[in-house]
Amino acid sequence: MYDRILLSTEGTVASEEAETHALELAAAHNAVLHVLYVVDEDVVTAYSGDEYVDEAEGPEHGLEEHGEQTLSELRHRAAETDVDVEMSMQHGRPAETIVNHADNCDADLLVLGTKRRPDEYRALLGSVTDRVLRLTTRPATVVKTEVSE
Repeated sequence: MYDRILLSTEGTVASEEAETHALELAAAHNAVLHVLYVVDEDVVTAYSGDEYVDEAEGPEHGLEEHGEQTLSELRHRAAETDVDVEMSMQHGRPAETIVNHADNCDADLLVLGTKRRPDEYRALLGSVTDRVLRLTTRPATVVKTEVSE
């Protein structure tokens, strides 16, 4: 049923449960798991950079390091479950980048994590997952995670 599953992860608590779900789905369907980590360009450009001596200390470098660590850990978990994975780190706006990547790899299913939050929070800030669901025409599974704020 699924040949190509796209997991978008940011290495957070909400992503961990989505990662587990995506790995289990890929194993059950003998599917290739495409894993995407997006370095959010809005976060990178929100800082003036004045407080950093060089770009190796800036937010972009920190996000890239976190992304590399997240992808490396997932690669290891996938190897343990004998799931074929294709890893990608891209820069951009998360929702749009996820939808474009899903189209480019012709994903049969998107797996996204989200934190269960109060309606008031979502009304003010929204969520990347909500935006992806509005933009994509592909099937998607959302894995909700309870968090204490």
